[in-house]
Amino acid sequence: MLIGTSATVPFRGIRDGVSTLTWGQRLMWRAVHLMGPSQSFLNCPWVLPVYGKRDLATVLDALRALLERHESLRTTFAATPDGPVQRVTREGELTVELVEAGEERALQAAERLAAEMSETVFAHDTDLPLRCAVVIKNDRPMALAFTFSHLAVDFQALALLAAEWRSLLRGEELPPADWQPMDQAELELEESFRSRSERSIRYWRSILEDVPLEVFDHAPREPEDPRFIEVGMESVALAIGAERLATRWTISTTSVLLAACATVLATVSARPRAVMQLVHSNRRDPRTRTMVGTVGQDGLFVLPLPTSDFPTTCQEAHRSALMAYRNAHYDPFAMVAMREEIGRTRGTEPDLDAFLNDRRGGTTWPSLPHLAPTADVTPLLPKTRITIKNAWPGVRFKVFFTIGTAPDTAQLSIIIDTAYLPRETAKKMLLGIEALLVRSLTEDIPMTAIPEVCGITAFKSP
Repeated sequence: MLIGTSATVPFRGIRDGVSTLTWGQRLMWRAVHLMGPSQSFLNCPWVLPVYGKRDLATVLDALRALLERHESLRTTFAATPDGPVQRVTREGELTVELVEAGEERALQAAERLAAEMSETVFAHDTDLPLRCAVVIKNDRPMALAFTFSHLAVDFQALALLAAEWRSLLRGEELPPADWQPMDQAELELEESFRSRSERSIRYWRSILEDVPLEVFDHAPREPEDPRFIEVGMESVALAIGAERLATRWTISTTSVLLAACATVLATVSARPRAVMQLVHSNRRDPRTRTMVGTVGQDGLFVLPLPTSDFPTTCQEAHRSALMAYRNAHYDPFAMVAMREEIGRTRGTEPDLDAFLNDRRGGTTWPSLPHLAPTADVTPLLPKTRITIKNAWPGVRFKVFFTIGTAPDTAQLSIIIDTAYLPRETAKKMLLGIEALLVRSLTEDIPMTAIPEVCGITAFKSP
């Protein structure tokens, strides 16, 4: 419960200013406005533990340092006659609620608070892009609960903040944060970046001129209530399987999971190829690797399913993903104009509402239980958990796979529009992905056997 008090964290950064949006911010700006009241889906809940025995003043001073170091945390976003802009304020204050954990564990209370705060939409033109509460237990600050606007951060940025948080609590001096979103926005106006954007848009155009106009061929049915749900799976067997197969085939666990998700989606939709958008971090440039901001953009992934076996599919998915990533750096406003042009030519814009987002900072699960390299993982299958949660009435996704950030188990979820896929089919898709990877540890699965191995068939609307 609330202690009944709050703390004020004043801050004074190095500079203020107004600039155009970065490409990453432009992507989020469009998403925010497309989702309207459901844009809270784009909020980013986050928890930072308070390491060691720190008093409240020390904790709030470390928070002040983060606000002063990173301009994105002091930024509002507004529409103007010349287009949307970011406005960095030099000084101000952040109000932080003080919350007593009570009988809850502090981290559990912080996670609950972060989720609750994320349910409220940001007023981007007036609100700082974060909310914060300090969880108190036994008269000591134990954790910070946040929600951030996705216009200000992505999950790689949150990982950067978490690393800095440890150092700031120890009282360490950090080197200046010398690359900020305003710097990135100025860089993206240069000719080399415009040329890169044009190359990416040409790649997308070549695909959009040919892909199916809909994610599914079947007509929508009467949706379930709620219409949009997230079916989640936690599976240690899936994580171990993905790591072993990635090592065996010399690709990433992301590529293994992407291949499995794409294969299952193509099977359910009765398509010979999968077309998806991949959320890509876009942090290959050394300057953006340490920038707290939102950098990610969508890549366009196309996988014609091989007729041979699943190992070949994984290799093809890896190559197709690299092509998608190479062409995931563009001006989103120019991309929208091209997609609208395609829509005029084809009669309607192709529906690309199938996504995969790997939110992990790395490509492994560092806290998995230790097993011998050849140990059977099937005894772990009964421990797999399936949950159904959350509904966002205004989301437009038909299928959205997400790989979660837990270090000790694979978190794979799928948001579905139940007008196109029932929840039981979504459950089967997740369990089918798990079964496919576990079986692949001991045999090369022929693609003709996918329906039997995964326990799925093409879904047809009644």
